[in-house]
Amino acid sequence: MVDEIKLFSKWSFDGIKVRDRSLKAYINLRPIITPHTGGKWQKKLFGRGKYNIVELFVNKLMVTGHNKAGKKHVFTSGRNTGKKMMVMSHVESAFGLIEKKTKQNPIQILIRAVEHSAPKMEITTVEYGGMRTPVAVDASPLRRLSLAMSYLTKGAAKKSNMKKTTLTQAIAQELIAAADNDASASFAVDRKTMSEKQAEASR
Repeated sequence: MVDEIKLFSKWSFDGIKVRDRSLKAYINLRPIITPHTGGKWQKKLFGRGKYNIVELFVNKLMVTGHNKAGKKHVFTSGRNTGKKMMVMSHVESAFGLIEKKTKQNPIQILIRAVEHSAPKMEITTVEYGGMRTPVAVDASPLRRLSLAMSYLTKGAAKKSNMKKTTLTQAIAQELIAAADNDASASFAVDRKTMSEKQAEASR
C-alpha cells in the first residue's frame, strides 16, 4: 500500500475544494511533498497554472514586487530572491500556525484566501487620438490568480517589513484574514476591493 502524499508530510490535499469555477482549472492541487519543481514549467505556455498552488505562493514570496509610498520605495522586489528553502520553512511554520488557530487544513485556507483576493475586473488604458482613457476590463482566470498571489504576498511582506512581526506570523495573519474576507485586516482583500471599485467607476 502506497502512503498518502502530503504537503511537508503533514497536510493532505484530499477534500480540498475550490468554489470559484473560473479559478478551478488554474489552481493545481496535485499532491506534492516539497513545493519545489526547479522551474519545470517556467518556459511553458500557461505554465503558471501547472505549478502546485503552494509552490506558486512560495515562488511569489521570494519576489513580492515593489510597493511605493509616494515616490519612496517602502520595500523593493527581491528581498528573498534565491532563498527558497528559507521561504519554504516560513510557509511550513505559517501553515502550522494557521492549523492551530483555525482548526482547518491550511491548504484550504490558502485556497479561500486566493478566491477572496482575486479581482474579477481591473483597469487598462486605451488610447484614442492621443488621449488616454481608463477602461474597465474583465480579468482572465490566470490573471486573477497572479494578482491574488501578488496581493497576498505583498500583504505578508508589508506586515513583517521593519516590524516585530515575523514573516511566519505575517503569512499566517494575511492568509487567515483573506480567507475570512476581512478587508480591514487583509491587505489583499482591500486591494482587490479597491481594484474592482475603480474598474466599476470606469465603466
